[in-house]
Amino acid sequence: MAENASKSLDGTGVSTTLSSESVTVPASIDISIGESAVDIHMDIRKCLTDADELKQEGNEHFRAKRWNEALAAYKVALGRLPRRRESPQANNGNKGKAREVDGLGNGADDEDVDEQPSPVVAMEAKVTHGTITPEVDMQCAKARAVLNANIGACFMKLEDYKEAVVVCTSALVDDPGYVKALQRRVAANEKIGSWSSLSSVQEDYKQLLELLPASSPDVIKIRRSLVSLPPRIEAAQKQETAEMLDKLKGLGNSILGNFGLSTDNFQFVPNGQGGYSMNFVR
Repeated sequence: MAENASKSLDGTGVSTTLSSESVTVPASIDISIGESAVDIHMDIRKCLTDADELKQEGNEHFRAKRWNEALAAYKVALGRLPRRRESPQANNGNKGKAREVDGLGNGADDEDVDEQPSPVVAMEAKVTHGTITPEVDMQCAKARAVLNANIGACFMKLEDYKEAVVVCTSALVDDPGYVKALQRRVAANEKIGSWSSLSSVQEDYKQLLELLPASSPDVIKIRRSLVSLPPRIEAAQKQETAEMLDKLKGLGNSILGNFGLSTDNFQFVPNGQGGYSMNFVR
């Protein structure tokens, strides 16, 4: 996707560029698809236009470093778009009904629907039962991806790294090859620094190497990071494992204490056959 950007770098050297990309809104609609489908496409075109205007407003706030105002504008813009709908096959327990999903990846439950639906919700109901061309569906997906990636940039500035991961992941569901969303998810997971987060960083770096041109200056940085990641992942794994064992030990002691015992009374020693033997010690 071609993107004009206001650029900044976070502490990891990964771009947190804000996308100012405008989503193409179809100037005309093929009336051969049917009158009801034309109405649906006209509704979607208005939603795309409204969302793009709000996105531009958010970009202005972002450039002025008004992170909260930018975040609010992007979220409102996202709310103007049709929610992502999973395929019926992806919902085994929903009797074949497509489940509507909002831009943050959250399902819309029955109790969330008002008795008097908003124009966007009403339009979504038409889309669910109507005809929508792949081109228009793709435009909506790209618009959601851009907005979620921009929301991720705001969360990075606000140091809410877990939320940044959530929205960037949602952007990648709509556009799996969206480099900026991948870069922002990498940056957020680097900041979190947990075992699972760093493992995700490793996978995202590998995907970025497949997506970026060989001439990109980021390729060298990514290769260096991939070399340094395994020891960090191993250290995070050992730390989290030790913390989990300490918690289990504390739980065991709270139970064994009722019998005048503790976990120190039980020792595990190698049995020479690849396993362990438990010895009771007073």
